[in-house]
Amino acid sequence: MPKSPPILYTWTDEAPYLATHAFLPVIRAFAAATGVPVETRDISLSGRVLAAFADRLDGAVTDDLAELSETVESPQANVIKLPNISASIPQLKACIRELQALGFALPDYPDEPLDDDQRAIRTRYDGVKGSAVNPVLRQGNSDRRAPRPVKAFARTHPPRNRPWPEDSTTHVATMSAGDFRSNEQSVTLSHATAARIEHVAEDGTVTVLKQDLALQEGEVLDATRMSRAALVEFLAREIDDARDRGVLFSLHMKATMMKVSDPIIFGHCVRVYFADLFDRYGELFDELGVNANNGFGDVLARIAALPDDQREAIEADIRATFARGPGLAMVDSDKGITNLHVPSDIIIDASMPPLVRDGGRMWNADGELQDTKAVIPDSSYAGIYDAVVRDCQAHGPLDASVIGTVPNVGLMAQKAEEYGSHDKTFEMAAPGRVRVVDANGGVLLEQEVETGDIWRACQTKDIAVRDWVKLALTRARATGAPAVFWLDRTRAHDAELIRKVEPELERYDTEGLTIEILAPVEAMAYSLERMRRGEDTISVTGNVLRDYLTDLFPILEIGTSARMLSIVPLLNGGGLFETGAGGSAPKHVQQFEKEGHLRWDSLGEYMALAASLQHLGESFDNPGARVLGDALDDATAAYLENSRSPSRKVHELDNRGSTFYLTLYWAEALASQTADPGLAERFAPVAAALREAEDTIVTELNAAQGDPVDLGGYFRPDPARAEAAMRPSSTLNGIIGRM
Repeated sequence: MPKSPPILYTWTDEAPYLATHAFLPVIRAFAAATGVPVETRDISLSGRVLAAFADRLDGAVTDDLAELSETVESPQANVIKLPNISASIPQLKACIRELQALGFALPDYPDEPLDDDQRAIRTRYDGVKGSAVNPVLRQGNSDRRAPRPVKAFARTHPPRNRPWPEDSTTHVATMSAGDFRSNEQSVTLSHATAARIEHVAEDGTVTVLKQDLALQEGEVLDATRMSRAALVEFLAREIDDARDRGVLFSLHMKATMMKVSDPIIFGHCVRVYFADLFDRYGELFDELGVNANNGFGDVLARIAALPDDQREAIEADIRATFARGPGLAMVDSDKGITNLHVPSDIIIDASMPPLVRDGGRMWNADGELQDTKAVIPDSSYAGIYDAVVRDCQAHGPLDASVIGTVPNVGLMAQKAEEYGSHDKTFEMAAPGRVRVVDANGGVLLEQEVETGDIWRACQTKDIAVRDWVKLALTRARATGAPAVFWLDRTRAHDAELIRKVEPELERYDTEGLTIEILAPVEAMAYSLERMRRGEDTISVTGNVLRDYLTDLFPILEIGTSARMLSIVPLLNGGGLFETGAGGSAPKHVQQFEKEGHLRWDSLGEYMALAASLQHLGESFDNPGARVLGDALDDATAAYLENSRSPSRKVHELDNRGSTFYLTLYWAEALASQTADPGLAERFAPVAAALREAEDTIVTELNAAQGDPVDLGGYFRPDPARAEAAMRPSSTLNGIIGRM
């Protein structure tokens, strides 16, 4: 049996964590037939928190994310990455409290560090929050698309896209000056250097913000700032305008991935919307430790312990603010959770697509859909959503039964662009200038700043750009679809990229290919026009647009981004296989804990595993692994055709039943294939046993539903309890165990 590198399957969080308990035993049993080892690595939020304080904890705590950061540099890397929590401060604090209750001697998160020890603690925790995983593992560019069986299924079973009212007043609002887009500067490095970022105060005092910033020859370095004054003025104007128009006000940010800048922007919006409240109770809020960057929910949590008369007075003023309006878009109308409650509740790539799908409307406080002002402060990418809104207002909703598809090739290798800016983003404590200075004292970039401005720098490596172009051409050649680079010649960063992309394209044979370079708004219009004609278009985008588009188009095309195939060909030859979105995972866990029904669909995991096995077969001379992967593709097609996705309702098929049917179809596909007679012989009795026991297994799985489930924790469930809850069929367990 050929020797194969292991599949490294990641333990993550919430619903994907639970689903892994059902699927992992199947993976191990099937992969063993072709000599493929399956190992696991913990990159969950709780695992990352514990790893950050391993030196303070008794017992062995491994830093699996650090290990994987080295693994993805290897040609043998084969990592399957499930959705993980990109933690906001409220989520991080909740996780810390749970781990402390479980007996881990973790320090509290210091909101206002008082000494060097607390500052060091906060630095450790800040390394865990936000998107601490993706930039580390994504040492390659992204190839993300809807697999053919998924797209075909969506055309025959189209997802619901609500009609747009003829008089729709929904619109996107964004800044026209003072934002990151308008203030951006960009330069391509002529030489490698170790730079520093420093703030020069008006009196000439120099404060070093970051030392030893490693810059490579040929890489693109950007610097920009968001003006606090311009932002606050913009937000106040748009809140008033929403009230005047009678539309909902909704803020759309990425406070998880952009974990330094976007919570600050979110906080400004909270303070502006509740301006009277903060004016009246500002001193009290300061005493209570209210942090608007954590959302309006932080206000409610802090005042809860006040004396009744004091708390009730504040609550009356809150009600008065809501009464004056404008109405806020709701995360949960029944519970009164607004768009401004928690920054991680409204993530732009997961919140704007439903707005488009629902006819340009969001849910109001009465649980009804209403036209909405979608506020996206920075104008860098807001225009693409505005283009979609205007297209749907003009032409109606997209018909998923006929539209084409828009796959994506995304520039994200080596922390490309904004998503790699966390350690180079600062809120200005004083006016002056921020500059990036190279090792010889030369100023690479320099900007004037005011107190409260948000300044950031980001890097894009030359090798990442060249690999991105190569991947785009590979996909264009493989599909025959036009490849469109979404780059704006009038934006500083994009102009630098275009100066790299155009000569790089000339190095390849592009005869017969359609390659375009269009500004994002034009690219969106071009793609939508083709999409409505049933034609496919490859979007070739930077990191943030990759994130936005690979939720937007899949949700409109196939109803969810969780069913996308996401492959990251790593720069050094390995593979990272991602499994789709996890935005609704928290609600799935809540339902499971309440009534023992997990409606998480693991189709993304199934497809990622198939691609992982195929990669092993092709790259490491393991034809059996290739057969295993191809059979799994056939199984996912049968899974879709037979409608085996989890139901939303208790006592109907849930994730566990779906995984059983996937297992059955996989075994039957292996038993019927002819490429590897040995595998067919091995899996024929397994397929027969599963088919014969189908009714018994489904009955056992459905009988496990209905009662509350105590997992022993949310962020770190008890593995034994999760195992028992996710594998309740003794019949299925016996068949898998005998393999």
